[in-house]
Amino acid sequence: MPTYAYACKDCSHAFDIVQSFTDSTLTSCPECEGTLRKKFNSVGVVFKGSGFYRTDSRDTKGSSVSPTPAASSPAPAAPAAAPAAAAS
Repeated sequence: MPTYAYACKDCSHAFDIVQSFTDSTLTSCPECEGTLRKKFNSVGVVFKGSGFYRTDSRDTKGSSVSPTPAASSPAPAAPAAAPAAAAS
């Protein structure tokens, strides 16, 4: 279950509480019964590495991954013909 941060608009009391996604948002301060506001923080998850698409996580400067040109490999050799049966 996620932890949410709240702060009171009236008395500036701040606290964290563990709530389910289905629980309703708290509206009154437990200290002064004033109005609460939910505080939002930046997300602490960043997807980087070779297992993710380039567009999944980008730096502000742009992508640091440069596309690599396809390696040119020679065409596979044709299979060798079966040896002809020796004529007796």
